[in-house]
Amino acid sequence: MPPLTYEGIRNWDELDPARHAFVWDDVEEAHFRSLVREWVPPVLSGMAGWWQGEHWCERQVDGIIRERYGTWAWGWNWCYRDGGPIGHWGGGPSSVTTPDETAGRVVSALLEWRQWLERTARRFGELAPPPAASPEDRSWHLERACVRLVTHALDSGAEGGWHGQASIVLSWFLTSTGMGRADAARAVESAIGGRFESWVAPEPSLIESVGEDLAVGLTGHAPYRDHRDRAALEDLHDRC
Repeated sequence: MPPLTYEGIRNWDELDPARHAFVWDDVEEAHFRSLVREWVPPVLSGMAGWWQGEHWCERQVDGIIRERYGTWAWGWNWCYRDGGPIGHWGGGPSSVTTPDETAGRVVSALLEWRQWLERTARRFGELAPPPAASPEDRSWHLERACVRLVTHALDSGAEGGWHGQASIVLSWFLTSTGMGRADAARAVESAIGGRFESWVAPEPSLIESVGEDLAVGLTGHAPYRDHRDRAALEDLHDRC
């Protein structure tokens, strides 16, 4: 199966768990583990062999996963070291060992990715502006959504390249509200504009500034500064 393209990764429809069923039980897990074990080399390449066997194994497993479960499973091996949310898989060289251990790590990573997508989808639903919101109300919701989704990326454990995850998640969120992908990508790029850096956690004031710029750019209205009438909603979002 060909790799998912850059445009495909930016397309929330390809990953939205509401659009892609995932049936997982003991029978499915046992069968899937057996498929993975078949592709683990009996002798590993190691550093002396430039990890060729381990990388090859990861590619074969990736093909099995996407062929069996679909495009939504793309990020099963998006390791936190590379800006992703996955902690159970660190790449072929460190994660491919024995057949049983490797299969266990793959299962954990796949389930971790699915759970992360489901949490992300719930956040989108919670943060989306109401359909009939005025431009002023929409601006407030968009600013709050941006702040919380950037924090969502930071809290996922991502290290280098975390801001790439934040950009992708923000684009997904905007398209989930009905915006076109190209417009969403331009709005996010305009708001972030190189202001985030790898391996650097931004100050809250910078995240707030990016959120305000995104909201103003999309609505033409500055977010409300007096949030007292929205205190209950603020508390709800902070607890989620």
